[in-house]
Amino acid sequence: MTTAPARRVIEHGKRTGFGSLTSTGINFDSLPMRLFTKGNARHWNPADIDFTQDARDYAAMTDDEKWATCSFLAQFMAGEESVTQDLQPFVAAMAAEGRLNDEMYLTQFVYEEAKHCEAFRRWFDAVGVREDLHHYIETNESYMLLFTKELPESLYALQSDPSPHNQIRASATYNHVIEGTLALTGYYGVARSYTSRGLLPGLQQVIKFIGDDERRHMAWGTFTCRRHVAADDGLWQVFTDRMQELMPAAMGVVQGSYDHFEGRERPFEIPENELMAYAGDRLGRRIGAIESARGADVQAIDMDASPDVLEEKFYVEDQAAMAGAAS
Repeated sequence: MTTAPARRVIEHGKRTGFGSLTSTGINFDSLPMRLFTKGNARHWNPADIDFTQDARDYAAMTDDEKWATCSFLAQFMAGEESVTQDLQPFVAAMAAEGRLNDEMYLTQFVYEEAKHCEAFRRWFDAVGVREDLHHYIETNESYMLLFTKELPESLYALQSDPSPHNQIRASATYNHVIEGTLALTGYYGVARSYTSRGLLPGLQQVIKFIGDDERRHMAWGTFTCRRHVAADDGLWQVFTDRMQELMPAAMGVVQGSYDHFEGRERPFEIPENELMAYAGDRLGRRIGAIESARGADVQAIDMDASPDVLEEKFYVEDQAAMAGAAS
């Protein structure tokens, strides 16, 4: 009588085997590993970026221009620090599911978020801004709500319950509201504004690198929601409910950034309707990609690169917009 081999587990704290040693090994054709490979090929080092011209440009700005610039970047930097800390429970959640490919990709994901925080801090240091920067964010109640409550609570819920329900809520919060709706739209707006004025070339380079990383992160977030919605159609409602719950706060972050200049022109302004259209278009197409997974073959989704293809389309569109702004 043949004894069936013992089931090997790779979950943290319960490890009885190793995923990379199994006969299936690591599936380099899965979307998470495609993103991991792409990220390895596109490594960049914040310490290599030259901010010499940025320091000259910043010194020549008016007080309002300096305030607007520091406000933008303080929000970005604090946000990148937040997700560096708060994303870690998602790594453990992938281990609990036995998804080694996702776990490997998320280690790169966390590293990149830390690198983004480093890049902004190096920019502030290079232009001579070393004061405490909390006042740029603490008066924005919606920003504080998202980053000190909604983000950590939704992600740390995965520590005690890494269920698909909680993964959907965490991804909606982080990937699709904070990263997709706020951060990438903000990066687009800031880059377009400074590009059109020929200012802060070092910062422009940082934002270009960060945008490339964040699009991979978004592809993974869309992919993760797709695979859960395909497996359980009820999770589509969980996703849409969480998005609707958080959108007022997301809009409040944007409005809070305008309140400082109430009654006078905001520096580096680009039309608000342009940014709203940009955010709505990107969000709509990502949500459409998730909805299209309803009833799909769960096994096929692991190999479906369409979320990454969608983000590459966004890159091409953004590059065209930046070229137009530069001209």
